[in-house]
Amino acid sequence: MEIEKKLSLLAVLAHPDDETFGMGGTLARYAKEGVDVYLICATRGEVGEMDEEFLRGFNSIAERREYELRCAAKSLGIKEVIFLKYRDSGMVGSVHNDHPDSLFSANLEQVAEEVVQNIRRLQPSVVITFDPIGGYRHPDHIKIHEATIKAFKLASDPSYQDQLNQPPFQIKKLYYHSIPKDFLRWTVRIIKIIGKDPRKFGKNKDIDLVSIAEVHFPTHAIIHYGNVVNLRNEASACHSSQGGSRASGGLMGWLQRILGSKDRFMRAYPDPLPGEKIERDLFQGI
Repeated sequence: MEIEKKLSLLAVLAHPDDETFGMGGTLARYAKEGVDVYLICATRGEVGEMDEEFLRGFNSIAERREYELRCAAKSLGIKEVIFLKYRDSGMVGSVHNDHPDSLFSANLEQVAEEVVQNIRRLQPSVVITFDPIGGYRHPDHIKIHEATIKAFKLASDPSYQDQLNQPPFQIKKLYYHSIPKDFLRWTVRIIKIIGKDPRKFGKNKDIDLVSIAEVHFPTHAIIHYGNVVNLRNEASACHSSQGGSRASGGLMGWLQRILGSKDRFMRAYPDPLPGEKIERDLFQGI
């Protein structure tokens, strides 16, 4: 008698807090339902800004942000956090883009190789990552998205040998987390009406909402997480240095309050069929 394999989910992201402010509700929901939830985080958020008070007792920003991520992972129910050894690249045009250890400067094939190793080791049923513009055009988000796409293809290729010499593995479903663009277009209009510049949004004025709203990605899955919103908010509170609190956290926390307790995803694999209904479960059909 064949033993049924436990369902598992792997999120492949770039910085501490991406797992919470973006898709934390989804991760918490599935962990609560008994799914093994794993996280790959490519950097430790080395160039994130924070007030001096948050560095007390820590040797660096990276050390503080890793601490915050591990705190959030415990609240969300993440089984294992895997850090890759890349450096935060900062936003587009930052001097940190050119640092030799930055994710932005990293060889795409090498990053993909590391993701392949973990896919083959963990054998996740479902993988989720950023959309093709990284949510809000962060270069690290885009880079890890590209690496995940490449790793998805290589992981199942029997001719591709990773450094650990593991057997090939086929992921059953691949999704991109996305922000509803209709809502963003209305946000742009409202920001203009109140006299603000939507091309300079956020604490550091480095997020261009107009540019983001111009790109549309279809929604193939909507995941409701109202029954675990408290866990998502606890995880948000862990990221206090980045503006997290029990009610909100950064741009994505603000969006979460407006949009309600649900995450939206575009399905990259398998290809959606014409007329297919929106999924309410990432594991539907598995």
